[in-house]
Amino acid sequence: MTIHSVVIQKLLTTNAHIGRQVATHHFKQFTYGFRNRQSIIDSDKTLICLRNALNFLSCLSRDPSSSFLFINTNPLFQPIIDEMTSRVTSLIPERASSLWKMRGFLTNSCSPKKFRSRHKKLVFAPTKMPDCVVIFDTERKSSVFLEAERLGIPIVALVDSSMPWEYYKKVTYPIPANDSVQFVYLICNMITKCLMLEKKKDGAKGPGKKATIKDRVESTSESEGSASDEVLVVPYENLAPMSCDVAESKQLLDKLVVVKYNGALGKNMSFGGPKSLIEVKNGSTPLDLIVNQIQSLNSKYGCNIPLLLMNPKNTHNDIVKALEKYSTLDVDIHPFEQGEHTQHESFVSEGCEDKWQSSKHGAHFLSLMNSGTLDVLLAQGKEYALVVNPDNVAGVVDPKILNHLAQNSIEYCSEVTPTTSNGLINFMASSLQGMFKLEDFTSDHSEKSVKGFKYIDTRSLWLNLKAIKRLVDTSALNLDNLSTLKLFENSIGISIPQSRFLPLNCTSDLFLLQSDLYSFTEGMFVRNDARVSPSDPSIALGPEFEKISDFKRRFETIPSIVKLDSLEVNGDVWFGADIVLKGKVVIDASPGLTLRIPGGVVLEDEEINDPADI
Repeated sequence: MTIHSVVIQKLLTTNAHIGRQVATHHFKQFTYGFRNRQSIIDSDKTLICLRNALNFLSCLSRDPSSSFLFINTNPLFQPIIDEMTSRVTSLIPERASSLWKMRGFLTNSCSPKKFRSRHKKLVFAPTKMPDCVVIFDTERKSSVFLEAERLGIPIVALVDSSMPWEYYKKVTYPIPANDSVQFVYLICNMITKCLMLEKKKDGAKGPGKKATIKDRVESTSESEGSASDEVLVVPYENLAPMSCDVAESKQLLDKLVVVKYNGALGKNMSFGGPKSLIEVKNGSTPLDLIVNQIQSLNSKYGCNIPLLLMNPKNTHNDIVKALEKYSTLDVDIHPFEQGEHTQHESFVSEGCEDKWQSSKHGAHFLSLMNSGTLDVLLAQGKEYALVVNPDNVAGVVDPKILNHLAQNSIEYCSEVTPTTSNGLINFMASSLQGMFKLEDFTSDHSEKSVKGFKYIDTRSLWLNLKAIKRLVDTSALNLDNLSTLKLFENSIGISIPQSRFLPLNCTSDLFLLQSDLYSFTEGMFVRNDARVSPSDPSIALGPEFEKISDFKRRFETIPSIVKLDSLEVNGDVWFGADIVLKGKVVIDASPGLTLRIPGGVVLEDEEINDPADI
């Protein structure tokens, strides 16, 4: 019998799965259905929520100055809570002043106050606000919910199937279960063991030394060896399809928020604004594509997926002006000016004004979450965030990925794609699920930089907002690189198809996007089925094509490249309309010579240096 089945059996013996005769709409995500007019709670989901709550309490307890407040109004539970606190304070004396039991409610003031409980005993309120409130009896609608929310104090609470939404939404870490005496005893026993375990870890590090998140990662690395430096990569083809039930799909998509950055500039293409406003195909910009895709999902499923736009100060006005044309669309768009809700002042690196810093990608998201936006999103029922890489034109919502995260309780997911350095070998390997070391990933997708790597980190992230809340509350989160996944309970990478990673860094990329290799529908790029090769052709346009204005002038129409392997163009070259390129094509005009490729020609495996070669 596995550990998981033993724990589930333990939960069943406490009757944690037996709910009330009423199941509120927001609680149905935790239930199987009804039996004998009583709702049946999913024990697997109870276990997941319980694990998240205990992990949060463990992380919080690593700080000796942290404090806990236990709220209870049920006299049946009080002896159990008294025993828990007595055990903790006897074995961990320094916790004696940071654990409080209260039979009443949290006060509005930080100063001590007296009041009488139902047992006519005087109880003193804490002299400072606690770092966490644990509520055992939520049936009585205590004002502690309102005051804890107002003070920004995280709440861990037992919730049952009849708990109203106005109270449920205030709980940071809900534990869905029947609040039986046996289950309360089980939880108190687990809390005691968690606090004692953290005490033991601190003692192993030496007296007076506090365990940090860095210590936690290092400890994990030492105990697990190379396994801690590995990540499970799941092929996109292995993901289960979305449910055909529109109502179920709507409920899932309503939990999503999209965060897109507009900090990548187009100066290396002589474009004075963000790349989000460059026309990539049929007059549409990358911003148009993601807005139209969200609009399509909202219309199809009747959901509401908000779009958060992070803009640097020098382009914020341009983005806001571009948003005017979306005023009639059913999309909730919130533009934020950088500096207003973030801590960092630069979206670009010092060496190159157009290069996006991957390390700041997560830093801006973390800053946004620390600004209070995270609490607002959680209050609206949002549970997942798609953080889109600003360089990736094809980075849009994929319900199939979101469904996989929800079904498997994934907290951190990075979209990756196989490198093209090994061609077909990597393509075949991408269809297999397996563990890969962190050194197998790179975020630099240039052809020279991918050698020796197996996957490209596209820097598009799927994050569980409740997990982010847990790490933000404990100051543990630092989204610097892929190794951050060690801090999350369940982290994976998904090997996405090429059509989901189409970077826009130069006019060679623009050539690929505007060709017949890709089309887009409902804001999503679709690869031409006539393309046999699994990888896109290699495009290298010379300095004469570097500016977008020159690029547009030198092509009457973009050639057909469905059967092209590679194209290299250098010198003063001009293209006519309806040209077809196949195989490997090299066009190199000598200095002082102008080459004009006539319209309608087919070039296959050719090297052209002068007009006679055409």
